[in-house]
Amino acid sequence: MWKLMLKLIQDNRELTILIAIGLLFLLLGFVGNGFHLQTITMVFSSAQIVILLAIGATFVILTRNIDVSVGSTMGLSSVIVGSLLNSGYDLTSAFLLTLCCSLAAGLLNGVLVTMLRIPAIVATLGTLGLYKGIMLLITGGKWIEGLPQQLKTLSEPIFLYISPIGWVLLILILTAYYFLTKLPAGRNFYAVGDNLQGAMQLGVHIDWVRIVAFSINGMTAALAGIVFASQIGFVPNSTGNGLEMKAIAACVLGGISLLGGAGNLIGAVLGAYFLIQIDTILVLLKVPAYWNNFVAGIVLLAVLVFDGRIRVMIANNLKLQRYARFLKEENSAGVEVKVRSK
Repeated sequence: MWKLMLKLIQDNRELTILIAIGLLFLLLGFVGNGFHLQTITMVFSSAQIVILLAIGATFVILTRNIDVSVGSTMGLSSVIVGSLLNSGYDLTSAFLLTLCCSLAAGLLNGVLVTMLRIPAIVATLGTLGLYKGIMLLITGGKWIEGLPQQLKTLSEPIFLYISPIGWVLLILILTAYYFLTKLPAGRNFYAVGDNLQGAMQLGVHIDWVRIVAFSINGMTAALAGIVFASQIGFVPNSTGNGLEMKAIAACVLGGISLLGGAGNLIGAVLGAYFLIQIDTILVLLKVPAYWNNFVAGIVLLAVLVFDGRIRVMIANNLKLQRYARFLKEENSAGVEVKVRSK
């Protein structure tokens, strides 16, 4: 039974985080006011921003890079879309211009890393300050308020308690998953992160793949900024602060290897969902706000420790499977020697 469970988790790395999500909902059912479908969709609505950032971070991390400027890019995107809408632009024009600006921000990160050979952590730390500075220059350090109602209605539930933005996000998740797992262009991201020399020999354009990864990260940050402005209805000057860490944590929690070339987009999405689920359930259980970070840290640490132990057991199980044939041959050879000696 235990070996069967290990085999199941080995083939489906997202299963551990899915179990953790289920246990938290089970806790809410026993301790709180019961479990409802609306609770799942409420957590999903709250997690949309981190999910979008985790999708972009997945592409970058798969290529064995990291982007810590994504929170500032998201904040800049929120400011741009808010400023454009308040200046009289329609939703479509404002969204397209915001996506173009964030695409340029992602391209800059990619060029710094690939063309100028600056380490990703150093390059994106620099652009983190740059994008944050541009954001404050646009707003003058003030908040952007009075956003049009059209933007806010995009976050209002329409079907199964899910908003139009939520349905678009679900389609985006499925599309990105299909791209990464089924299409040759998507598999290139895994190849670059897993074996750089092997990818080069196969004819993969390493630099272009990395630039595309950073560009996708920029565009998902733009979408996250738009979602933030739609949900909140205004844009504070601190928008996006610290969210890059949540995006990276969601990826690691979902099984994306920081060494690149391994992991699953669905795992990153579930990791983002789990991180926000902790905060939401603490609110529903009426836990005092000053306990939130402590309890969330304990739960997250417990899941990571459990996941780490599972990884070790899976690695040992894989080694055992790999060398099982040789062990059988040694055992059979030992039996033959004993028989002959008798």
